[in-house]
Amino acid sequence: MNYRHSFHAGNSADVVKHALLIALVRALQIKESALTLIDTHAGCGIYDLEGNEAQRTGEAAGGVLRAFADPNPLLDDYRTAVMAVNEGMNAGRGPRLYPGSPHILSQLLRGQDLLILNEKHPEDARSLRSAMRGTPAAVHERDAYELWLALLPTKSPRGVVVVDPPYEQTDERARITATLAAAHRKWAHGVTVIWYPLKDRAAHLRWKDKLGRLGIPKFLTVEHWLYDADQPGLYNGAGLFIINPPYAFTQGLPPLLGALRAALAPEGHRGEITADWLGD
Repeated sequence: MNYRHSFHAGNSADVVKHALLIALVRALQIKESALTLIDTHAGCGIYDLEGNEAQRTGEAAGGVLRAFADPNPLLDDYRTAVMAVNEGMNAGRGPRLYPGSPHILSQLLRGQDLLILNEKHPEDARSLRSAMRGTPAAVHERDAYELWLALLPTKSPRGVVVVDPPYEQTDERARITATLAAAHRKWAHGVTVIWYPLKDRAAHLRWKDKLGRLGIPKFLTVEHWLYDADQPGLYNGAGLFIINPPYAFTQGLPPLLGALRAALAPEGHRGEITADWLGD
């Protein structure tokens, strides 16, 4: 499955991913000690929802625009992060620009925190450097999996690695599995967030079984299924694997997931968001 960020900016997967990423980092920031935030597949940083690629799919209508239309205050932090790149926007027509994970992470930085971004595609890397100008982010242009391991353990005692690939390579899941195993050996206490699309349930369950055999404790799976029954051959939703989530994050997760499910359920569907520990 090829999942380039620019075609899907602001869709339901982005809303869930970014709302949870904000909550996760804020939970970690309850402690004053520094965080190193690493995004291995950073993309372009900011996306134009009225651009050709985003307009070709129109997926923002079922994602960020639904989140902006929903009054639930649990989504306020997410909406604030999107509004930060839309100064002077017309609230009645919704946002035009959408911040990717790099820009959202940059908004969360405290003075003691570090942000390291990586994007291998040269054109996207140029866009990323432009989008992040004026922020303290360091931008690399390397193989994501090589960088993931090379930067561990992080310079600060605590850190978060965000792994958000386009899944355009047939061996993407195998590389994630192998790199995660090696990363855990180097950095067992670190927080890792891995995003994935949900299309073929059987194939996904086989991957989860392989990940479960790694023996990593505190391995949370959050899955957002858009439809009440699988739609064969279609994008059915997305999920996050979160290794070592902090207690404050997991305690606040159920109401946030409920708000996201309600806001993002397609017409005629209730949808489902689940959070379970891998291996339970």
